[in-house]
Amino acid sequence: MNILVTLDTNYLKPLKVALKSLFLNNQDETFTIYLMHSSLEQADLDELNHYIDIHGSELRPIYISDEYFKDAPAQSYYTKEMYYRLLAFKFLPESLERILYLDPDILVINPIRELYQTNLMGYLFAAAYHNKMSVNEFNKLRLAPYDIEAYYNSGVLLMNLEEQRQQIDEQIIYQFVEKNRARLIMPDQDILNALFSKNTKNLDETLYNYDTRYYSHYKNKSNGICDMDYVIHHTVVLHFCGKKKPWKKRYSGKFHALYKHYEKLALAP
Repeated sequence: MNILVTLDTNYLKPLKVALKSLFLNNQDETFTIYLMHSSLEQADLDELNHYIDIHGSELRPIYISDEYFKDAPAQSYYTKEMYYRLLAFKFLPESLERILYLDPDILVINPIRELYQTNLMGYLFAAAYHNKMSVNEFNKLRLAPYDIEAYYNSGVLLMNLEEQRQQIDEQIIYQFVEKNRARLIMPDQDILNALFSKNTKNLDETLYNYDTRYYSHYKNKSNGICDMDYVIHHTVVLHFCGKKKPWKKRYSGKFHALYKHYEKLALAP
């Protein structure tokens, strides 16, 4: 299976944790990890390559020139590298038909093959939106001129690379950034939704992009079905959305202990 990640040096440790959870819960699979970056040192890449190799998978780094998205909005927690997923079809080998993009602030706690094999015919992406009125409706209103049907989270994206190569014009993306830079709150995600929401296949968020901040919401909305037992046995991707991250000292979220478990396994000497 092909996995895509895009990051800078600040997210190398979280990436190792995410990969550890992926490898441990998919032991019958082998992965090719494509890493898009613009600033990682060779020593970091060598260390990561060794880490992935000992788990029976392969790392393929792809250096992206600073020229791409050099003027796009970025912040300490929204780095320039977040934009690279939007042009993945341009930089990845043309032989690839699909790839699964994963943010580094996730855990994969169940087999991922069913997600990876999702039928993408007629779609550019498959993604989940967080069906919470305060989240989805606010962002739909914020991007109202673009008439989006749902505000998808870009942290887990299954990509139809064949269709993207045919349909996506990178200049349209640059023009959108230039025109809307003042309104971009979650930049790459805003671009994805404004331009491609209607070409995105909906995934079940409780399975494939479970926002760890909303445990009570999921449980109440499902009349108690989506409880902790359900999550542990069925959810594939836990996503630690938001500015508060589980590798930070003051984090105290519902799944903190689970994250620390995988962190200990991933970062052990």
